[in-house]
Amino acid sequence: MSNKARRIFSKAVNFITSATAQGLSKGELGSPDTPEEMKSIARIAAEEGIVMLKNNGVLPIEKDENVCIFGRIQRDYFFVGYGSGGDVNKPYCVDLVDGMKNAGIKVDEQIEKIYLDWIKKNPADDGFWGAWPRYHDEMKIDEKTVADAAKRSSCAVVVIGRSAGEDRENTLKKGSYYLTDDETALLDKVTANFKNTVVLINSGNIIDMSWMNKYGDRLGAVLYVWQGGMESGNAIGEVLSGKASPSGKLPDTIADCYESYPAAENFGKKTYNNYAEDIFVGYRYFETFAPEKVMFPFGFGLSYTSFELSDKTVMEADDRIIVSVKVRNVGSAAGKEVVEVYYGAPQGKLGKAAKSLAAYEKTRTLLPGEEQRVVVSFPCANMASFDDSGKSGAAFCYVLEAGDYPIYAGTDVRSCEQIGVHTEPELRVTERLASRADCAPKEAFDRLVAATDEQGKIEKTYESVPLSTVSRREEIEKNLPEAPDFTGDKGIKLEDVANNRATLAGFTAQLEDVELEALCRGDYVMNSKLGTPGNAAVYGGILESLRKKGVPPVSATDGPSGIRLHCYASLLPIGTLLASTWNQQLVRELYAVEGAEMARKGSDVLLAPGMNIHRDPLCGRNFEYFSEDPLLAGTMGAAVVRGIQSQGVSACPKHFACNNQETMRIYNDSRVSERALREIYLKGFEICVKTAHPFNIMTSYNKINGVWGHYHYGTCTQILRGEWEYDGCVMTDWWMRASKDPDFPLLRNNAYRVRG
Repeated sequence: MSNKARRIFSKAVNFITSATAQGLSKGELGSPDTPEEMKSIARIAAEEGIVMLKNNGVLPIEKDENVCIFGRIQRDYFFVGYGSGGDVNKPYCVDLVDGMKNAGIKVDEQIEKIYLDWIKKNPADDGFWGAWPRYHDEMKIDEKTVADAAKRSSCAVVVIGRSAGEDRENTLKKGSYYLTDDETALLDKVTANFKNTVVLINSGNIIDMSWMNKYGDRLGAVLYVWQGGMESGNAIGEVLSGKASPSGKLPDTIADCYESYPAAENFGKKTYNNYAEDIFVGYRYFETFAPEKVMFPFGFGLSYTSFELSDKTVMEADDRIIVSVKVRNVGSAAGKEVVEVYYGAPQGKLGKAAKSLAAYEKTRTLLPGEEQRVVVSFPCANMASFDDSGKSGAAFCYVLEAGDYPIYAGTDVRSCEQIGVHTEPELRVTERLASRADCAPKEAFDRLVAATDEQGKIEKTYESVPLSTVSRREEIEKNLPEAPDFTGDKGIKLEDVANNRATLAGFTAQLEDVELEALCRGDYVMNSKLGTPGNAAVYGGILESLRKKGVPPVSATDGPSGIRLHCYASLLPIGTLLASTWNQQLVRELYAVEGAEMARKGSDVLLAPGMNIHRDPLCGRNFEYFSEDPLLAGTMGAAVVRGIQSQGVSACPKHFACNNQETMRIYNDSRVSERALREIYLKGFEICVKTAHPFNIMTSYNKINGVWGHYHYGTCTQILRGEWEYDGCVMTDWWMRASKDPDFPLLRNNAYRVRG
């Protein structure tokens, strides 16, 4: 191995140094008992993530009401999505029926028994890896049974369940994105007979909601309860009973039909997907071009009470926008509200989204009549656009084009009102960068652009996406680092570095080539004998000679919804639900408790959070990820990282980057403009890296503009390590395919090869 390769190893062991300094250890594996602190915080998070789309006064359920629960999901509940992100040995899970009973809701015993008897005779098929069920066959129920039940009760709860996951994409079929015929028949009968019908959507993804139009006022309430982990049932029971008021807000737009989503035409292809929608992902598209296609807007969610937002002000200081809003509970129940701040931008030469999320904050629980002033701020530079075409006159820079930037505040993207304006008198460059290797496409396609017509109305146009003009080989060659000299063993131990008795460069300079090579990979087996039983991988001290030098073997475990080990571990709410809380402090507290559990059970690194963008509602792993918006995803990811790492263990944000579908995920090429790459798909990672400083980051399976994520020099080295100054470990995902680099067959300095 060349001495020139040694520089990467000093970066690769940065986390190991931190591990030694913070005393990471394997700890006790524990028992099925779950600490009350974890039960409580997991339930509260699951509660706050429930999004109520509709309520005609049906909820909360009256105390003495006899409630009939329909749908087999009442027992065969989907607590989490599939694959490495959810396969946890959970100590318990509370289903819907038990959760409602625990909350004091009276459940109709006759309907409950009918479903229990049928489920015993028709058990759910749990499937296997890559072939898990997206739904469970529903029990057919006759009209008389429903009508008789309606005589005993005026309130019915219908639960519809969906799941997807790793290697298991959603599909545009009944039983996945669409309701099955049996589910439709069930809704027909229940809504025709019951005065009040509540529908719960137990899913990790947005599904088709156009069926709501068919039933109209026959639907009393509709809620997305997502997949809330082991405390799912208890959380739902608390909300339905009124012990907790729903305060979740949508992290994604719910459109009128799948075809309305901007990525629909370019999703699911086997070899490549052109990201033709460019920066116009989710609400950025709908609010700019197609507001009439939205059923429920981004950031929307109802409560049992009402809030009044008043005394809205905008100030500027130190090149920051400061927004202040007074929130008052004007209803009759306690509850929480989210203040959402958006900005608009002049179309200029680059074209912009009509609105983009700038900041947000959730209130504390406000009693009736109580008020709270919410103050949020953000740098003016956050409103800048990346010019990948040079049309602004500042190529490959973040720029604020001249004109007005309206500032909006409200409780969702659609209803927010303009409360101020920021003005740029002329073009301002906020950050001077450069085009990076393979960060622009090599293959031509047209991308969506916003333009203004003669009447000043924003309209759709298309332009040829700017193609890459950067030579990857030249970029690498001109940036080769100076190699440190090999010194031989000087007796320096890693703890000497941690205690400032020696430098990391001095430590790595004494390592033999075989040791340096070992520090660039994992132990190549899952459940390595060097780590905690059930580990996903072990890296670091995988050689005896390294361990003698004080390099510990580091155990990594799958996440994000819990610790995947050969022991009991808590099953947490999915990422989409956590984003629906819009509560960074709550998420940080949840993962601080999770970090403590990691330390007890022997997990040094949790492979979490999932940070990819919800580009399309069919992506199988959306449940692991947070949102269609990069700011919401980035701040939620940062909250997870801060929580975990507050306990002396490590987080590992993933999948860096553009892992937006499961279909042919290892071979698929995400062809994306450098502007969209930076503003949408890397932005969440950038926020997380710069504000939370994770010790580890995992690359993605897919290609980005023709180059696999794990050896993508532009993203891994030039942007992540160069522009963002990240100095932690960058690891591959598991089972990466071996492939010679077209420019450098032995290229190093991108990703730490964990296994494959």
